[in-house]
Amino acid sequence: MSYDLIVIGTGPGGYVCAIRAAQLGLKTAVVEKRKTHGGTCLNVGCIPSKALLHASEMFDEAGHGFEALGISVPAPKLDIKGMMKHKDDTVAANVNGVGFLLKKNKVEAFLGTGTIVAPGQVKVTAEDGTTQTLETKAIVIATGSDVAPLPGVTIDEKVVVSSTGAIALEKVPGKLVVVGAGVIGLELGSVWRRLGAEVTVVEYLDRILPGMDDEVAKQFQRMLQKQGFAFHLGSKVTGVKTGKGGAKVTVEPAAGGEAKTLDADVVLVAIGRRPYTEGLGLDTVGVTMERGRVVIDNHFQTNVPGIFAIGDVVRGPMLAHKAEDEGIAVAEILAGKAGHVNYDVIPGVVYTMPEIATVGKTEEELKAAGIAYTVGKFPFTANGRARAMRHSDGFVKVLADANTDRVLGVHIVAAGAGEMIHEAAVLMEFGGSSEDLARTCHAHPTMSEAVKEAALAVDKRAIHI
Repeated sequence: MSYDLIVIGTGPGGYVCAIRAAQLGLKTAVVEKRKTHGGTCLNVGCIPSKALLHASEMFDEAGHGFEALGISVPAPKLDIKGMMKHKDDTVAANVNGVGFLLKKNKVEAFLGTGTIVAPGQVKVTAEDGTTQTLETKAIVIATGSDVAPLPGVTIDEKVVVSSTGAIALEKVPGKLVVVGAGVIGLELGSVWRRLGAEVTVVEYLDRILPGMDDEVAKQFQRMLQKQGFAFHLGSKVTGVKTGKGGAKVTVEPAAGGEAKTLDADVVLVAIGRRPYTEGLGLDTVGVTMERGRVVIDNHFQTNVPGIFAIGDVVRGPMLAHKAEDEGIAVAEILAGKAGHVNYDVIPGVVYTMPEIATVGKTEEELKAAGIAYTVGKFPFTANGRARAMRHSDGFVKVLADANTDRVLGVHIVAAGAGEMIHEAAVLMEFGGSSEDLARTCHAHPTMSEAVKEAALAVDKRAIHI
């Protein structure tokens, strides 16, 4: 069997790459070790966690938010099995949809573990141990990432869980200890906090959401604390002992000091993810690696001609949409077109309540680069739609070049921030200025008016503050 392209992995980057390549006339196949397509994102990551975030948000709203709107209902009763069914149904619809799209675009799918035995050759080992070798002109590695382990701590997906176990708990834990104050830990912590868990977050750094704008992180931490989160920042977990009653978590100051013990029914290890390249045969074919990631050039090609890589296994943020854009770009390059990804305009979203959405540079990054900038901010407490919806927590921050007024970064904390960020992304993709954004008419009353007001505030001419 000979192909123009074989993609190993059918997560967001892999299946999108395969579909785009097929659209461009390349004979394409994919190799997937799971029984279903979609990778971590669709099976045990982005999609199921968002299903639970939405369901738990509705539960919390019904229990605590309806009365203020003049809606009287009995206290909601949690049906955890029903909520998990909603999650599973959502996952099934999405992974089946990917399978349909691959068939529709005539992409051949092989289920099994893919190993590169030589440039242009991929061996597929099925679950029953049988193998077959496929020939191809080009290979794209799109195998994604796996949970980063906590040294000395065993994840059993029952008491000590990764994100995979945290989306499949059979009951609400009385006490949940989250190790890591990144996106995954705060999102899944939010799910179980809304459903009744007492949530404590332990973070090695002295702040939450590493890499995010500092002001955003500080204000958001206060919001989470109001919701009931407890934080141990500048702290490290040095041990987890499990027993019939749950777990004992030993926590020490990161800088050294006296240890304390936290009781937990469930411990969620969410300290990050690492590239998944096990069993690919990269050593055999001589693909260069750096700190666990596959090294690629500006055209996504490794040092071995004909072998390319995208997504979580290469440099850059571990985001599904970044992988998708890279998948499209490499498919277009292989078809003789000019594929390209603008890494300066990749949005990131934290799907809590309120959400956080960001695109471009933070203030800290601009300061470190010595770039002079101006800031425009607008709070949602001054937005009419936010007040009407009782979602007035948060703000919009616009960062613009002090000399050219070109927008360099936008940061939003708000209900629905993930949907609002994209007008900023479009603006930045076209090199737009805060003046361009400020002079764009926005519908009233909408949450998005706050984005316009923040742009006006760059020039100190916001209207409603």
